[in-house]
Amino acid sequence: SVPGSGLGAHGPGLHGVPARPAPLAAAPACSSLLRDPLRPAHLGGGAVPGVPVRGQNQSCQHPLHLAIRQHRHFRNLFDLSTPVLLWGGLLTPELWDSLSRHKGPYSWQGLSHQDIVSTLRLLNSSESARLFAAPRKSPPTCIRCAVVGNGGILNGSRQGQKIDTHDYVFRLNGAVIKGFEQDVGTKTSFYGFTVNTMKNSLISYQHLGFTSVPQGQDLRYIFIPSSIREYLMLRSAILGVPVPKGPDKGDRFLKSKLINTNFGNVYMPSTGALMLLTALHTCDQVSAYGFITSNYRKYSDHYFEREMKPLIFYVNHDLRLEAALWRKLHKAGILWLYQR
Repeated sequence: SVPGSGLGAHGPGLHGVPARPAPLAAAPACSSLLRDPLRPAHLGGGAVPGVPVRGQNQSCQHPLHLAIRQHRHFRNLFDLSTPVLLWGGLLTPELWDSLSRHKGPYSWQGLSHQDIVSTLRLLNSSESARLFAAPRKSPPTCIRCAVVGNGGILNGSRQGQKIDTHDYVFRLNGAVIKGFEQDVGTKTSFYGFTVNTMKNSLISYQHLGFTSVPQGQDLRYIFIPSSIREYLMLRSAILGVPVPKGPDKGDRFLKSKLINTNFGNVYMPSTGALMLLTALHTCDQVSAYGFITSNYRKYSDHYFEREMKPLIFYVNHDLRLEAALWRKLHKAGILWLYQR
């Protein structure tokens, strides 16, 4: 990943902020865990040079890699040596040939070869392969991560202090913090998004004070490349120039059953699912807050809504499948899921 110059569309508070945009290729094993036949196997086969292999930390009391190894089902689905981030060092003719056969968000079919290559070549240092930047002080011997979704279950939860005690905190989309600090905390290490979800959040939650994405000197942005828009936005972020073309032109960077239906081309895991699966492949311990649980009907769609709004299921995400997966991972001791 590289220094960027801000993030967002036209509007206030969206430029001039040091941050490091990091593109997320795909949460490793995400496809297998969510029953997607298009698992990006091309990213397998060993660790990225210069990046320690996950799952070898013995200092944690309950490391998730041991829980995975001891579970007869999940041990066949996780590959903790799979690279998490897509960067220039992975770009080969073989990778392009493999990815160009399938549609996004998992692959590159129909996308411009020039746009993909010109973006990834800007991410040409091994630092771009690391989710965790080189620490300024001694790194924690057990990396504890909190992934904070935006579910209504967090409203009134008073989990903010517990969330902030984690070494790293992942947030996503409309990560409204002001006024909800006691429930969701204030710490942000990573902010994950697609260009579409980021822009929709800036528009929809502006009245709640969400006028810019989270910002900070040590904060890193995780681009989820669901379409060519992410590559164009990322390239502009690295170069510090406006997006040259497409629907974002001029902007600055300041296995589901649905797969086999007519909706297969629009289905993708939710942003929260991709962030949670990313953490599961990079952290020693993972806590999930604000994710869908079996009693979701008791809570509003989002924690920051002033009036009760029920969760609506759209065809582009299979939230019921995701909920079942989180319950199973929680039961297996692979992650801890906040429930009420």
